[in-house]
Amino acid sequence: MPATLTPPAADPAASVRAGAVPRRRTRLLALPEVRRAAAATALFLLALPLQLAGAPALIWGALYVLSYATGGWEPGWEGLKALKGRTLDVDLLMVVAALGAASIGQVMDGALLIVIFATSGALEALATARTADSVRGLLDLAPATATRIAADGTEQTLPVDELAVGDTVLVRPGERVGADGRVLDGASEVDQTSITGEPLPALKEPGDEVFAGTLNGTGALRVRVERDASDSVIARIVRMVEEASETKAPTQLFIEKVEQRYSLGMVAATLAVFGVPLAFGEAFSEALLRGMTFMIVASPCAVVLATMPPLLSAIANAGRHGVLVKSAVGMERLGQIDAVALDKTGTLTEGTPRVVDVRPLRERGLDEVELLTFAAAAEHPSEHPLARAVVDAARERGLDLPATEGFTSAPGIGVMAVVGGRTVQVGAPARLLAEAEAEVEVEVEAKCAADAGGDTDGVVAALVRELEESGRSAVLVVVDGTPAGVLGIADRLRPDAAATVAALTVLTGTAPTLLTGDNPRAAARLAAEAGVEDVRAGLLPQEKVGAVRELEGAGRRVMVVGDGVNDAPALAAAHIGVAMGRAGSDLALETADAVIVRDELVAVPATVALSRRARELVVQNLVIAGVFIAGLVVWDLAGTLPLPLGVAGHEGSTVLVGLNGLRLLRDSAWKRAAPEGTGTPAGAAKL
Repeated sequence: MPATLTPPAADPAASVRAGAVPRRRTRLLALPEVRRAAAATALFLLALPLQLAGAPALIWGALYVLSYATGGWEPGWEGLKALKGRTLDVDLLMVVAALGAASIGQVMDGALLIVIFATSGALEALATARTADSVRGLLDLAPATATRIAADGTEQTLPVDELAVGDTVLVRPGERVGADGRVLDGASEVDQTSITGEPLPALKEPGDEVFAGTLNGTGALRVRVERDASDSVIARIVRMVEEASETKAPTQLFIEKVEQRYSLGMVAATLAVFGVPLAFGEAFSEALLRGMTFMIVASPCAVVLATMPPLLSAIANAGRHGVLVKSAVGMERLGQIDAVALDKTGTLTEGTPRVVDVRPLRERGLDEVELLTFAAAAEHPSEHPLARAVVDAARERGLDLPATEGFTSAPGIGVMAVVGGRTVQVGAPARLLAEAEAEVEVEVEAKCAADAGGDTDGVVAALVRELEESGRSAVLVVVDGTPAGVLGIADRLRPDAAATVAALTVLTGTAPTLLTGDNPRAAARLAAEAGVEDVRAGLLPQEKVGAVRELEGAGRRVMVVGDGVNDAPALAAAHIGVAMGRAGSDLALETADAVIVRDELVAVPATVALSRRARELVVQNLVIAGVFIAGLVVWDLAGTLPLPLGVAGHEGSTVLVGLNGLRLLRDSAWKRAAPEGTGTPAGAAKL
């Protein structure tokens, strides 16, 4: 009876996605910024319909006043403290502008400005809190306790913080390693994706290094502790993310770079427009009206809107196409990059091992289908990632698997089962060849007289060497004690990887760099397929950060694209970090400035091109706003600008730059930004 191809049961020990960070979420209303913004918004939404419905001004006016106080007192107070330190904060200027609007009867406009600023502050506070949550939660990857083996052989369970260098700990099957150390005894395959990013578990034997927080497989290990808990690789990742976040240059939008001079100039000019005519005998009411008119027409509302609508429209457009850009600053920074560093596993590749080669030994009488059927049937009960890859390959071909009996698994060697009355072994070529060597030699000697000494062992070794040199993991299939063929397993390149690399090369003028913790052969093979020439393999998290800082030290603005815990420090250290969303670790998702939600790698260059178009529209809007402001200011100073006309001109320029920025909401904007090979040239077209 053929076995039903059902997905293998989940391993409880591996139920938490490798590399995922347990959630430690700060509650939304625990943040004072969120509470203030929510209260100010609620009060505004209560007052507005009452005002429009013609309710008594005392009622809706009081609600607006409460909205002003709730949402504006904190930025106003911080602005006053900054003013005391001889710095004019743009938030204070916005509060003053809101109060100025109220003083001339534009109460609703001022309240809306307060609500917008309060909401912006709340979003920034929430993003900061969530990043801090994910960094703290990273420490949960390492277990809280470990089993220490005393000199007399007794076992003691104790907190990992109490382990000392030189202690011996026991790591049972399915447990997470409690400390960085070296294997003294035992063999097992350890999933260390969270540290190195390797897609397949690594065989650990005596003398091999293991890391705290990595997941042990089916074997038991005795490990000698070589680092304190505070100095483990996981702890160092936490420190690197925190340090990179703290030392990263303060992010500023383009217009904020000139806010101090503009703000000071506008305040000084407003006082002069009011005070000078007053000093020369002009009536107080007329001088005040002229000054208020000047403040309105010269206020930075249009300038602020010149910046935000294009960036927010680009964010919204990218969001519709599966890219979450977390802030306007992040969207602006995407367009500034001139160098790209890509992770391999889960970023350039799908992150899932697949059978890519089926090589039967024809003289053994098996074809590709038969070889894969035997291997998949034997591997079906196994939970190993390679086993799942073999079973998935059989499922994709629609093969019926014979019933399996007597299944056994040996860590570091492979599996053995009786399939259709024949004994099948699947596993590491070196180990299985050593076990089958005697039987192979007997068969070869019997055949030599008729066939000039065929060397089966040499043929298998050549196949294994060929596959491994091409970056694949070789799996030997032995049937009834005789090698029957070899399977090649590898992580598959994403279909859009080559187009993405080509598009990023065009956008930045330099081919991307590959940063990976995987082995050099696998990295080189994937890089060649994707078109990447600069390959840096075998990197630990701190070495990825070093590579990013090396590029930035050469004056480059680097975008890092990754998905794992091991990528998080580099994402934080880079000019802009982008995480792959579907398989991305929580820490990478929180640390990154943008997330590719649908895991479409080609969306990365499209978003970069969209950001650059947004920056072009920002410049256009600044020119438009500047022309309007200059014209209205000259009119007010040289003649008599009627207040209603000044307000109309100011609001007209604001609407104009807003509509110009909204052009990026159109689907055509994304299509024109899409890389070549997915519809249109990469960022070449203009809107």
